[in-house]
Amino acid sequence: MNRLYYDDNLTVLRGCIDSESVDLIYLDPPFNSQATYNVLFRSTAGEESRAQIEAFEDTWHWGDEAELAFDGVMVSPNSDAAELLRALRAILKETDIMAYLCMMAVRIIELHRVLKPTGSLYLHCDPAASHYLKIILDGVFGASSFRSEIIWRRTNSHNKLNRQYGPIHDTILFYGKTDDAVFHPATRPYTRAYIEDRFTHTDAHGRYQTNYLTGPGVRKGESGKEWRGFNPTRAGRHWAVPLSLREFLPNGGKDASSHEQLEALYSQNLIVFPKKSGGQPMYKQYLGAGVPYQDIWAYQPNTSGVLYESKEHIDQDVKYLEDEKEKLGYQTQKPVGLLERIIRTSSDEGATILDPFCGCGTTIHAAQKLKRQWIGIDITHLAISLIEKRLKDAFPGIQYEVHGTPTDLDGARDLAARSKHEFQLWAGSRVNAVPFRGGKKGADSGIDGLIYFKPEGKTTEKAIVTVKGGENVNVAMVRDLAHVVDRENAKIGVFITLAEPTGPMKTEAVKAGFYKTLYGKYPKIQILTIRELFDGKQPKIPLVDPAAFKKAAKEKVGHQNPLPF
Repeated sequence: MNRLYYDDNLTVLRGCIDSESVDLIYLDPPFNSQATYNVLFRSTAGEESRAQIEAFEDTWHWGDEAELAFDGVMVSPNSDAAELLRALRAILKETDIMAYLCMMAVRIIELHRVLKPTGSLYLHCDPAASHYLKIILDGVFGASSFRSEIIWRRTNSHNKLNRQYGPIHDTILFYGKTDDAVFHPATRPYTRAYIEDRFTHTDAHGRYQTNYLTGPGVRKGESGKEWRGFNPTRAGRHWAVPLSLREFLPNGGKDASSHEQLEALYSQNLIVFPKKSGGQPMYKQYLGAGVPYQDIWAYQPNTSGVLYESKEHIDQDVKYLEDEKEKLGYQTQKPVGLLERIIRTSSDEGATILDPFCGCGTTIHAAQKLKRQWIGIDITHLAISLIEKRLKDAFPGIQYEVHGTPTDLDGARDLAARSKHEFQLWAGSRVNAVPFRGGKKGADSGIDGLIYFKPEGKTTEKAIVTVKGGENVNVAMVRDLAHVVDRENAKIGVFITLAEPTGPMKTEAVKAGFYKTLYGKYPKIQILTIRELFDGKQPKIPLVDPAAFKKAAKEKVGHQNPLPF
């Protein structure tokens, strides 16, 4: 069963994921950018700033957690990684960047453990951190496991030009655990100009250009001997039939000598002899499927029509997000096409994909779309709730497990005791409330979430949600909510409580009266317990506005197209 985990990924990796059980890992960890990342939900006019909710604060400092991570690497079985990290600490000291590297190193060791021998890892990072992270990866995986440094264009342009070039790319470090790592490189189309300039001949097989049948260097075997009056040795070369011609040879050319292969190609009119003395025979090189993926993945705007027999722009499948429908507002969101390219290239259908920093769930979305199994981990309830909504919108009827979020009252009490902030986010998500300032209250705001609704199908109104996770609730809290509803010009207040409400609280809610619409009356103050939410009860609100949360487009999931080889 596909799985989402709400927890620290180090805890999940160590306690829940078996060794050599994952086929492909993609991770896009936060870098020590000293920035606060927000998610902007849709809101009514004048409410935009309040609809920003803090996703995470990307700041690392040396402290107990960093020291524990360092110690974890020191006692790991990977002595190379331990020595490397110890050397880095001697140079960098107990700095913010060292705290970040310790956090990453102890996790990369666990990621290496859970990866199958045929598996690969793609680490997506900022160029300011890539050189440090590559050193860590070399220490854990071994330098020989490094495959590629992929440059991905993440934006169109950047005006940050103070003593630097515009920073418009990210780095993706690609490692295979062993030489047996799955790798199915696909292709992108040739450019039209390249085809028209080079492939100027045509026969029954299609367009072709001529290319050399020989390779550099002299050979003493048959590949260096004369054939049909042409001696490659005199030119310092030898006969070298390219792999692209194997399809024209009996049994793919297996067990056939160099001259036998040449004769078979000659009999099919696939060899062109020189017209001038001193020339060498050439072969007919036909159009292939395209140019194999290289290590620069850069969408090029305004290049429609540049590619041969294609209306797409160059690298359109990995285009950065601008105003695309898939953009959900998560600040570090990556395009599904980028993950699809990675997943198709380095895994087979049915493989297990792991994203230990899954954010808004792009990796999970792409894996589900391509019929892979998946595991996603994130330390914020916000991320998990966004992913759940995204999956249900894109893949109706999808089945998966969620670990770490409350499934009963005991779980809710435990979450409330561990984190008031996360409990408020979780409880608000149960009623589809847009989080308010990340659950962090301003002076006397009394607001944990907002529910937008259209009582008559046109004008958007709002309901105020407040969440109480303590064991003691009282009538004054209900009065406070009623005051907030009036102050914010809202129509309804929803009071969510972990504890059972008292009689005076229920009476106070009834005294608040009703919100009247053309379609009926709705209690102005409504009290809901966590127990009732588990039983499926919801606030009584007319025509909740689904546009408050951006909706992922429904996916059509079929069999994966065969890859061209």
